[in-house]
Amino acid sequence: MQSPMRKEFGMTMLLVVAVSALAQSPPPVSIILVGDSTVAPHNGWGPGFCADVTPQVTCLNLAKNGRSSSSYRAEGSWSTVLDRLKSNSSHSATYVFIQFGHNDQPGKPGRSTDLATEFPVNMRGYVRDVKAAGAIPVLITPLTRRTFHEGLLKNDLAPWAEATKKVGAEEDVPVLDLNAESAAAVQKMGPVEANTLAMAPPPPVVSAGAAQGDSPPAPKAPSNNTVEPNGDPSAVFDYTHLGAKGSAFFGRMVADELLQAVPALRGYIKPYQK
Repeated sequence: MQSPMRKEFGMTMLLVVAVSALAQSPPPVSIILVGDSTVAPHNGWGPGFCADVTPQVTCLNLAKNGRSSSSYRAEGSWSTVLDRLKSNSSHSATYVFIQFGHNDQPGKPGRSTDLATEFPVNMRGYVRDVKAAGAIPVLITPLTRRTFHEGLLKNDLAPWAEATKKVGAEEDVPVLDLNAESAAAVQKMGPVEANTLAMAPPPPVVSAGAAQGDSPPAPKAPSNNTVEPNGDPSAVFDYTHLGAKGSAFFGRMVADELLQAVPALRGYIKPYQK
C-alpha cells in the first residue's frame, strides 16, 4: 500500500510536470490567409499549409478563387478580414499572409490591375491596414504556374513577384518568395512530374506533349469559365490549381520559408515528415 507521503509526492510531481509542459507550450496565435485560387481551400496551397501548423495555431483560409488585389477589397472580402482582426483578442498575435498576382495580370476584366501603379498601391494598402489593426502582415509572392516550353518553365508571374518584394522592403515586412522557390522546384521536376500536382490527372495529349518538354493547352472545363474563374474552378487538369499532392507540397514550402523569414513562428510549425 502506498504511503500518504509518497502519494502526495507523486501528485506534486505530476502537477509540476503538467505546469512545466504548459509553460513550454507557445501561446495561441492566429494566421489568416488572404489571396486567390492558388491559396484558397480545395485548390490552393492553403490547406496544405494549415496542416503543417501546430494545434496552437488557428489557421483561417479566407482566400477566394479568381480574386485580384483589387477585386478582393472591392467586393468586401477585405472588410471581413478586418472585422476578424478587431474581434480576435484571444490570441497572443495574429498574422495575415497576403498573396496576389495571378488575377492582376492583363486580360481579366474587372480584376486586372496595372503592374506599375495599381498593384503596388493595393499591396501597400493591405500591409498598412493590417499594421493599423495591430496584426502582423506577411507578403507572399505569387505561386508559379506549371507551364513549360522546350523544357523550360514559363514563369510569367516574376514581375508581380518583384513588385511584391519591393513593397515588402519599403514597408519593412517579411516576404516569402514563393514564386522563386516554387519556380525552381517545378523546373527541377520537369513537366511530367509537375503535372501530378494538378487537381486532376492530365489527359493523354497533355502527357505526351509534356514528355517532349512542352505544355500543350490544358483541356477546357465543360463550361464558359476561364482557367482562373471568379468562382470555383472545375476539378479538371490545368497548370495553375492544385490537388491534394500539390497543396501539401507547396504548403510545406510556405511553412519552411516561414521558419526563416518569421523566427517568432518557428515553434508553431510541425517538423517535416516524409
